[in-house]
Amino acid sequence: MNTPSSVSHLVVFTTVANVADARSLVNRLVTDQLVACGTILDGAQSIYRWKGKIEETTEVMVVLKTTRERWEALGSTIREIHPYEVPELLALPVAYGHPEYLDWVEAETSGPTGGPA
Repeated sequence: MNTPSSVSHLVVFTTVANVADARSLVNRLVTDQLVACGTILDGAQSIYRWKGKIEETTEVMVVLKTTRERWEALGSTIREIHPYEVPELLALPVAYGHPEYLDWVEAETSGPTGGPA
């Protein structure tokens, strides 16, 4: 059931402070066809060093599904609208995936406002 994607698809991670910020971010990215889908996972616990101090906070993890062709535009938009000073923005290549799902991701990110910039 899996098919190689030739690293044409990405799963992208970011975090925000609350569900309202996550919903706003995902709605903008889906509307602009930069991602096909964003999954919002509330209650992530993050421990990190920031400006010399150990921080521990509850965040919302956002998992985005997109294509490699949309990566640059996605990154630019997230840096522009993300509420954090330095947003987490990590992309992992999709090695395998359900063919119909990968086709859907591609179709949703390549419409009139999507596709290669």
